[in-house]
Amino acid sequence: MRKKFFTAAVAISVAGSLMLTSCIGSFGLSNKVLDWNNQIGSKFVNEVVFIAFWILPVYELSALADILVINSIEFWSGSNPLASNTKVIDGKDARYEIISNPEGYIVKNLDDNTTVKFNFDEIDNSWSVEANGEEHKFMRFIDDNNVEMVTPDGSFERVELSQAGVYAYQQMALAGMYANK
Repeated sequence: MRKKFFTAAVAISVAGSLMLTSCIGSFGLSNKVLDWNNQIGSKFVNEVVFIAFWILPVYELSALADILVINSIEFWSGSNPLASNTKVIDGKDARYEIISNPEGYIVKNLDDNTTVKFNFDEIDNSWSVEANGEEHKFMRFIDDNNVEMVTPDGSFERVELSQAGVYAYQQMALAGMYANK
């Protein structure tokens, strides 16, 4: 009896999941941020950038933009507003222009002309986030085996691009985040 109930429950769950796919949106902005991270280097570089993007709330902000604006537009219009390199989005409180270019990404509020940029500087081989005229670097490539990464207190620490180095950076970042709460 239990086995038949379990089998029926699994069959109903699988059938239900097939019928309810794609009703929450594709999370295009969050996926673009993650895809960008996957393209910038080795798995160790990707991991330290991933951790830095949690310290600087890049992932949280991109997910929030997806949840509140982009996925709603995709649901009602039937198309992903981030499919092209430049797209204008009419949000609840403002209009936004999102531009993807070889230097990074720009998100511009067309109502008040504020922008947030993710920039790559080829001169010092670094990535930064820029908002309200202030630019904050979060990563600089030193060589093939090391990067400098932002810490929760705003300083930079050299991180070896190895399993041990990334793990040490992750532990330091988590300890710093909990200390600030």
